[in-house]
Amino acid sequence: MPGYNHLFIPGPTNIPEQVRQAMNLPMEDMRSPRYPELTLPLFADVRRVFKNQNGRVFIYPSSGTGAWEAAMTNVLSPGDNVLMSRFGQFSHLWVDMAERLGFVVDCLDMEWGTGVPIELYAERLAADKEHKIKAVFVTHNETATGVTSDVAAVRAALDACGHPALLFVDGVSSIGSIEFRQDEWGVDCAVSGSQKGFMLPAGLGFLSVSQKALEAAKISRHVRCYFSFEDMIKTNDTGYFPYTPPTQLLRGLRASLDLIFEEGLDSIFARHHRLANGVRAAVSAWGLRLCATEPKWHSDTVSAIRLPEGIDGAEVIRHAYRTYNTSLGSGLSQVAGKVFRIGHLGSLNEVMVLGALSAAELTLLDCGVKIEPGSGVGAAIERFRSAATTPAAKAA
Repeated sequence: MPGYNHLFIPGPTNIPEQVRQAMNLPMEDMRSPRYPELTLPLFADVRRVFKNQNGRVFIYPSSGTGAWEAAMTNVLSPGDNVLMSRFGQFSHLWVDMAERLGFVVDCLDMEWGTGVPIELYAERLAADKEHKIKAVFVTHNETATGVTSDVAAVRAALDACGHPALLFVDGVSSIGSIEFRQDEWGVDCAVSGSQKGFMLPAGLGFLSVSQKALEAAKISRHVRCYFSFEDMIKTNDTGYFPYTPPTQLLRGLRASLDLIFEEGLDSIFARHHRLANGVRAAVSAWGLRLCATEPKWHSDTVSAIRLPEGIDGAEVIRHAYRTYNTSLGSGLSQVAGKVFRIGHLGSLNEVMVLGALSAAELTLLDCGVKIEPGSGVGAAIERFRSAATTPAAKAA
């Protein structure tokens, strides 16, 4: 089919040309004396994205799932009690990993379309007088349902009852795209991946840890090898890795970090909020609903859009791809066939989002959804124009 494939899934995201070019280079010696000139600034700058001034960051040649496993196996011990909640496919996978790694999981199952139950967490923590709970887990952005949860509120709940549990955050589809403040929010282990807000191919797992987590790792009794903090620290401190690193991805990471700091994190967060508002305006104009049940849960990186009864979400995805060369996100697990998703994160602007909405409108009409042609695109245009004429936007 002529033209580009239009990628509007919530990851992997579109790769900027500068990043692609940075990775287009011959293989290099990852043991050369000059290699630390690349790697040591990378460690420091990834910490800047997480807003972690006091701990350290690990960069694993893995997906975000590998960084999840690294966090759990280095910081916790088998048999430790952990508090988790499940309200989407990715929070479910985190629970599944914790159980398989031998932790005692207190899992709060919530309605899909909601997020972390702060009040229930607070009750569980307040009742844990013996401090048996060793870690509390928060899925910051549940990609399957387009739900963002309040990490700072979980930290407040821990502090309110003086509970010493570690705070773990899955930020795979949030960090680098929506506000995240590791030090300020007292997050001990935060995980992300290269294929979302970092605008790279999949293949790098980021784990940013606090000093408290590093101390806990010294007494962890969990078996680990590939993901060992000890092995990474010994070599990372001199600019190297305990195994062959993905040198081209690291070169791309340098370019993506340069773009992130050029735009500025606060500007990136504002852009994602603006783009998400345009998508939400379109969904409302179509007469459809988001999977997120309330505005407080709305994600600025991905919108999961509920389809009317009788419309097969899988067919919507297939039709968009085959007919309009556009990749939209599919529904997963409990919402499979019931929703389609538009990813609006990473290297994206208003015109690209309008393209996603145009393709979605064409597809919905073709699949029998009764919407007014142009309604969603028009609503998004009005929202974007309104945002561009606000005093703050003019001053910028």
